[in-house]
Amino acid sequence: MYKIIACDLDETLLGSNREIPERNIEAIRKATAMGVKFVPATGRGYNSVGDTLKELGLFEKEGEYVISYNGGAITENKGNRLLHFDGLPFERAEQLYKRGMNYDVCIHVYTKDMVYAYNITQEEIRYLSKRMKVTETFEKDLGFLAGQDIVKVLYVNTDYAYLRKIEEELKDITGDVDVSFSSNRYIEFNHRGVNKGAGLRFIAGMLGVKPEETIAIGDNFNDLPMIQAAGLGVGVQNTIRDMKPLCGYITEATNDEGAVAEVIEKFILQTKQ
Repeated sequence: MYKIIACDLDETLLGSNREIPERNIEAIRKATAMGVKFVPATGRGYNSVGDTLKELGLFEKEGEYVISYNGGAITENKGNRLLHFDGLPFERAEQLYKRGMNYDVCIHVYTKDMVYAYNITQEEIRYLSKRMKVTETFEKDLGFLAGQDIVKVLYVNTDYAYLRKIEEELKDITGDVDVSFSSNRYIEFNHRGVNKGAGLRFIAGMLGVKPEETIAIGDNFNDLPMIQAAGLGVGVQNTIRDMKPLCGYITEATNDEGAVAEVIEKFILQTKQ
């Protein structure tokens, strides 16, 4: 019996219209009624997932959790109680911010409560609509955030090959950084060892759940650590092609067609019939 489902949000749980397909909502509510923990696992901050939690009936629920910032923070939904936090050293965040200015990218900087965006485009504003709020900044360094915890930095460009080129060129400063890719537009920089897989292991260990009793569902490379950490690692049908062979199961449904519900129906609900 699977006891925890860790699930990516964008392009996995959420459809292209940024809404949760009704099929997913129904299946998740049935699973949680059986005692299964449904844990959203996102690169975004906890403050951006409130509406999603409300739709799933998990908002302000004790004993329910969210993995945010790619595992940089783990929060209990009741009272937004922070259980675990691991951010970037300020000096490394500053280096990434300044180096990013050499590239054709928008730069996001995540603190515990805010997201700042440098060189943001209208296309990025459109993409973020209904996902999360950002505050535009024109600062050339991170001095305005001195003394604050920085969770992660990311760059935005829809050319995946260009992001891969950036990854290679930044290797001189990313030895202590966990680098991942998401949404076919982001290269993300977290502290070394911070990823969704570590977040899933933290929650499973806290709850006394064995790794083989967990499911992880995602669509892109920032989801791969949790897919590999789980007892059942699932890629939705629209998962990035190069990642599909690394998943234990690929859904027939896309994120628009209720891929998460397909997993729950097949591996949780049917086993109870």
